[in-house]
Amino acid sequence: MTTGLLLSGGGARAAYQLGVLQAIDELRVAHGAPAGNPFQVICGTSAGALNATALACGAHAYSQTLQQLVSVWSQFHVGQVYRAEFSDMVLSGARWLSLLSLGWLFANRRLRPRSLLNPSPLRQLLTEQIEWQRLHLNLDEGHLRALAVTASNYASGEHVTFYQSPYPLQPWVRNQRLAQLCEIRVEHLLASAAIPFIFPAVKLRGPHGRAYFGDGAMRQTAPISPAIHLGADRVLVIGVGRMAEPAAPQADHHEYPSLAQIAGHALSSIFLDNLSVDVERLRRINHTLSLIPPEARAATQLRPVELLLIAPSQRLDDMAIQHADALPATVRRLFNILGPRAPRGPRQDGALLSYLLFEAPFTQALIALGRQDAMAQKADIVRFFGWPTC
Repeated sequence: MTTGLLLSGGGARAAYQLGVLQAIDELRVAHGAPAGNPFQVICGTSAGALNATALACGAHAYSQTLQQLVSVWSQFHVGQVYRAEFSDMVLSGARWLSLLSLGWLFANRRLRPRSLLNPSPLRQLLTEQIEWQRLHLNLDEGHLRALAVTASNYASGEHVTFYQSPYPLQPWVRNQRLAQLCEIRVEHLLASAAIPFIFPAVKLRGPHGRAYFGDGAMRQTAPISPAIHLGADRVLVIGVGRMAEPAAPQADHHEYPSLAQIAGHALSSIFLDNLSVDVERLRRINHTLSLIPPEARAATQLRPVELLLIAPSQRLDDMAIQHADALPATVRRLFNILGPRAPRGPRQDGALLSYLLFEAPFTQALIALGRQDAMAQKADIVRFFGWPTC
């Protein structure tokens, strides 16, 4: 039985994934299951790709690697992800303002802004914290079967899954979805996590040559499929919102939405909607296959795939608002510009905040929620992995 792990995208929300995985590792120990990496196939998108690659590079010492990741996320601050100094924010804002008001003067392409934020600290963090030299060894030694990272090609509009594996796995081609065997590097992670407009695109060599790639959650119509293509018979999916969250309170909203509210809504549609649709699709396919006689099913290429979904039980937008004051003053001023509200009215920028709030108070709360939600599904987790009951 080949077990796959799918870590979805969502910026700072990805801290939730570490809490879930930490609880699962504790359950493994409590139930006397063997040590080692429980996921032969690891797939990630956007911020989930960062976690996925770190786990894959540390698969030879899975529990220690997981604890190190938890430690990094527990001590996060935005300065490790993007430059938040006053000079950087002013320069970035001035360029965007000039482009919008005097764009016809920008004949020199070098002066055109590429993104709202500068993620150069993230490159340094990924280079220092991930054991890149171990990825080849972990694949060759059997600690891991495959690692996959997704990104979106701005030139062709295609969604590309970059994967690394020593096994003879044939790259797949679907409508607007391609796969490419390659050696995954830090550039693939930066591209996969390049939230549109917020972080700059990254040039990669794709199936059709070199091009600029952005966030892998864009146009990702089938997020679970890479794990299945890479041989997973069962997949643990860790979402970062909507699927298990309580519904937003219903009320009249007379204020016109702010730029921050619109941006947060757009990012939520990119990061969250496709995964929930794909989960429903896989469950429907599994149910349909269960109704087909085994001999008829053997004549098709379809096979049932066991699925375990763990997603937040609380609204992460509301949690982000509670920790908004943890942001540096320069970033808070940016949000005040993008998301002004009535003096006594509620904040409407929680969604956007939840993707960019790389600060310890928020990430620690997300890790705690992930642990709590995983423990609430303890019986399902034990059954999924086939561990002996205590």
